[in-house]
Amino acid sequence: MARSVLVTGGGTGLGRATAIRFAREGDRVAICGRREEILKATAEEIRAAGALEVRAVACDVRYDDDVAKMVTSLHEAWGPLDILVNNAAGNFVCPAEKLSPNGWRAVIEIVLNGTFFVSSAVGRRMIDAFASDARQRSIVNVVADYAWGAGPGVIHSASAKAGVLAMTRTLAVEWARYGIRCNCVSPGPFKSEGTDRNLWLDQELEKEVLHSIPMHRFTTAAEVAESIAFLADESKSAYITGGCLPVDGGHWLAGTNLGFLSAVKRGLPMGPKSQKK
Repeated sequence: MARSVLVTGGGTGLGRATAIRFAREGDRVAICGRREEILKATAEEIRAAGALEVRAVACDVRYDDDVAKMVTSLHEAWGPLDILVNNAAGNFVCPAEKLSPNGWRAVIEIVLNGTFFVSSAVGRRMIDAFASDARQRSIVNVVADYAWGAGPGVIHSASAKAGVLAMTRTLAVEWARYGIRCNCVSPGPFKSEGTDRNLWLDQELEKEVLHSIPMHRFTTAAEVAESIAFLADESKSAYITGGCLPVDGGHWLAGTNLGFLSAVKRGLPMGPKSQKK
């Protein structure tokens, strides 16, 4: 039976790979993001991959009103969602003492607030549906290994992802009685449009991060998407909730984000141009 899936931040990178992965199952797939032209192009790829139906919604997850409108429109079209993947994020390398309040807020609002706003709006619909159909549904949130360790150079993202991890585990306990499983996937370092722009500041940093991965290669978006699909699949992971699956080649075991710490120490130019004091 076709499922209905929403992937936030679904226009590029991991979100795009995840949406395409669900499309190959013949699911109904919705993606959201802030750049409408990117969403439209990705929607065509999702449709070509085999999705039963595709919806691309321009939505900024930092604003709960926008999220409510998006979730209402999807509910009216498809009914309650079966799977939610909270992938929308923002990140850049910057030492804590140089991080502006706007830089802090930009990441916290997208990652932590946005994950809660979408989970809350979707979760309430899932809870209402469970009373009549008793079906299991799933939420998968994307975190990072510094959510339970240290994130030198990315204190804003580390703080936000730690909050998302705690949120996921809390919802797993609260919402289990409604048939909602909540889990996290923690990708290792990988390359995408966003990471190339904001994280890989020079070739030396890239080499240092690669050296910190025991398997000596970057994670791929497709590998992470496969793990997300596993955690969302009722037939494969029905008894898993509150978990966090690292997909990182052992990176978290070998010392978290030492490459970014090196970038901070070397004084590389950091932070988005839009960051203001």
